Amino acid sequence: MKNVATETVDDYFNAQPEKVKVALLELREYILEAAPDAEELLNYNIPAYTLVKGGKREQQIMIAGYKHHIGLYPHPTTMAHFERELSGFKRGKGSVQFPLDQPLPQDLIIRMIRFRLSLLKG
Repeated sequence: MKNVATETVDDYFNAQPEKVKVALLELREYILEAAPDAEELLNYNIPAYTLVKGGKREQQIMIAGYKHHIGLYPHPTTMAHFERELSGFKRGKGSVQFPLDQPLPQDLIIRMIRFRLSLLKG
């Protein structure tokens, strides 16, 4: 949310308003539950999680904080696969917005990450 240069993922989280930070930390927990070997890094100055060792952008899940929502960027193939379940959320081709005033859909997020991981690992 705050447009400040960050050097680590924790810097990014700590620069967010409390409500955004809490939601991002929860989302991080779900990503790491689904993909415990994921490497955490910054990509485009937002948190990213590589789903395969040394994974480039196409092999990452990214997240970001905003004023009224947090964004999850799992990849267009994942978005298409879960289109029906995501119908209640604002979406883009490769992203979904989870409003800060609603609980995160834990089960759905974990299934999305595992689905993306399964496509990458074959």
